[in-house]
Amino acid sequence: MAVSAATSPSSGSIKRVVAASLIGTTVEWYDFFLYGSAAALVFNSLFFPGSDPLVGTLLAFLTYAVGFAARPLGGIVFGHYGDRIGRKRLLVLSLLMMGGATFAIGLLPTHASIGAAAPVLLTVLRLVQGFALGGEWGGAVLLVAEHGDDRNRGFWASWPQAGAPGGNLLATGVLALLAAVQSDEAFLAWGWRVPFLLSGVLVIIGLWIRVSVSESPAFLEAQARAEAEKAAGAEHRPPVVEVLRTGWRGVLSAIGTRLGENISYYVLTAFLLVYVTVHLGLPKSDALNAVLIGSAVHFVTIPLWGALSDRIGRRAVTLIGSVGMAGWAFAFFALLDSRSFPVITVAVTAGLLLHGAMYGPQAAFISEMFDTRVRYSGASMGSQLASIVGGALAPIIAVELLKEYDSSVPVSLYVCAAALITTVTVLFARETRGRSLTEPVGGAGAGAPASDPKSAVVTG
Repeated sequence: MAVSAATSPSSGSIKRVVAASLIGTTVEWYDFFLYGSAAALVFNSLFFPGSDPLVGTLLAFLTYAVGFAARPLGGIVFGHYGDRIGRKRLLVLSLLMMGGATFAIGLLPTHASIGAAAPVLLTVLRLVQGFALGGEWGGAVLLVAEHGDDRNRGFWASWPQAGAPGGNLLATGVLALLAAVQSDEAFLAWGWRVPFLLSGVLVIIGLWIRVSVSESPAFLEAQARAEAEKAAGAEHRPPVVEVLRTGWRGVLSAIGTRLGENISYYVLTAFLLVYVTVHLGLPKSDALNAVLIGSAVHFVTIPLWGALSDRIGRRAVTLIGSVGMAGWAFAFFALLDSRSFPVITVAVTAGLLLHGAMYGPQAAFISEMFDTRVRYSGASMGSQLASIVGGALAPIIAVELLKEYDSSVPVSLYVCAAALITTVTVLFARETRGRSLTEPVGGAGAGAPASDPKSAVVTG
């Protein structure tokens, strides 16, 4: 018997699913962001010695970018099997892969011990991290979105999004604590390994919670329908093929929606560490503590932005963030140049607030662009392809612009351009608030009539 996804879940049920997704995404983002912070602070000297500070950092960020390059492949593979066998199983696998790779980085010999093999092994483990994270995002947000009801989906689905600042908060907090209690020499010698090895404990906690939740009702209903159609002789294309055939507009819309959010986030957090420590010559604790405070505010406010999108729409809230970020890109560096820790903290926190307006509604917005039978594949492809041209290159481009022009203005223009691309994409996108996930895209519950000319962006 098919399971009805339209049935409203109990409060306890949806909270358990949210907790499982949030803790899992927090652990995975902790692993992923830990690498980015380490790339900005220590990997340049440990794995790429002999270079000047900015060149060594650039090389470290290249291995950082490799993780993003693997994310679309992870999204395709995990999306295919997630649409075929379920969201939950793939989420358990992604957590194991990510945690294992991060723990292994903590045991990795440096260039001083094994020479050129050290950066090679580091790159391989970064590839595993990226592959796992490519499958994590789609499954985590869909598990919540498909358990929740249509009216409050923006709020509930935004909680896995809060796992990003949660993971960054955790990673930055551990690094900041170590930086405060250790000398630079001790941190470089062994202290940097501690946060990576802690990942093993976090993964065990995440798995314990994640395996306890049930499969998505919308997926079970779609699976039962697909099995009945298959028994009747109907042919089903692989989910990825179906997305490329009928849902490519949704993929493009997802890419454009994520671009400004993705680029701005990695400039506000990862590149910030380089700008403050290398360009401004301030202690790394200033940068880490500013990100720590900003991430705490970010974590709390993301669900509030998601809830607001349930009231005024996904597009309206996203536009608040994208338009605001286009202007804040210039104010941000002007405040950093004050060299005042309180002012730097305000700059980071305000930037992350605007980022949250783009990021909070995103899980529901992108989920609502695709039908259940291809939702994992479509959402993962759109979000992870954006990560290649967005987050993967953002720190590298920002470092190169700073190195070339010795000025923050080109970096501000870069972030502003990305935010404007998101603004234009969302202006032409169809509002999806209130859409039933059991109905085909473009159906009566899609939020706007099919004749709406803006619907062409997200319907297939």
